[in-house]
Amino acid sequence: MDKKMTASDVVELLRLFQSAGIIVWLDGGWGIDALLQMQTRPHKDVDIIPRVADVPKLLAILERRGFAVKEGTPPNAFVLADGEGLEVDIHAVTFDTAGNGIHRMDNGGDWIFKPEAFTGQGMIDGLNVHCLSPLAQVQCHAQGYTPTEKDLHDMELLQQRFNIELPLVLRKGNCSAPG
Repeated sequence: MDKKMTASDVVELLRLFQSAGIIVWLDGGWGIDALLQMQTRPHKDVDIIPRVADVPKLLAILERRGFAVKEGTPPNAFVLADGEGLEVDIHAVTFDTAGNGIHRMDNGGDWIFKPEAFTGQGMIDGLNVHCLSPLAQVQCHAQGYTPTEKDLHDMELLQQRFNIELPLVLRKGNCSAPG
């Protein structure tokens, strides 16, 4: 099955996390749409960044909703899916004394989010949400993988709304990015 993650699906999950005292930051497509305060395209999943310490509670909540680990290994980076095809992509962090969010990647390296990365505020379906800042979204999309057409579209929307200078790899028409 290939169900799309709707705004109401995202809000329902975020309210469940909130009621359990779990803070998450949206990343990826829904994080960008939250910053823009409107859904700009369909999404197959929701990308979230919780604290590593909250992952066991988060897993228990999602398992009760029919989600199971599809790929990766908790607690750092993994994807959960339910029987209807909805996915939750999790990239957990620990915070150091300086407020940096440290995400342990699959290759054993650490991705460091500066404290200002966690200052993004957005809205989905009338719900105020935490998300990565526009600049952090750009930084995440510019490194580690080849951006897709939808990534380039998302970045263009962030550039227009927040007047962010995009790296060459995230500009439409750049010959190094896929068309």
